[in-house]
Amino acid sequence: MKKTIINTKNAPAPIGPYNQAIKIDNMLFISGQVAMDPNNNNELIKSSITDETHQVMKNLSAILEEAGMDFTNVVKTTIFLSDMSYFKEINGIYGSYLKDGEEPARETVAVKTLPKEVNIEISMIAAD
Repeated sequence: MKKTIINTKNAPAPIGPYNQAIKIDNMLFISGQVAMDPNNNNELIKSSITDETHQVMKNLSAILEEAGMDFTNVVKTTIFLSDMSYFKEINGIYGSYLKDGEEPARETVAVKTLPKEVNIEISMIAAD
């Protein structure tokens, strides 16, 4: 088993004792990403659920790219929401980043709170 730590300056630096992603052989495990903008001192984007979701997807894309992958490699996604009323809006945005017919398995859950009081956090598993 070959384990490689994946970190990129194009996604927010971890805010705790974890890495952005770990690659084991051909599998990539991406830590939950929130709407922190790495190009603006990791400023938290909370202007709207639309803006938050786009920033989260950009962060995930940067990590995938650092690992030599893209959204077509994603096999599993977990979406955490602060309120399930955001589901329809984030679902459309999330789906816009994926290739039709190649969407990964997924679950979406509402939780009481998320780190930094954000409204959305997404983690992914990818394979090449």
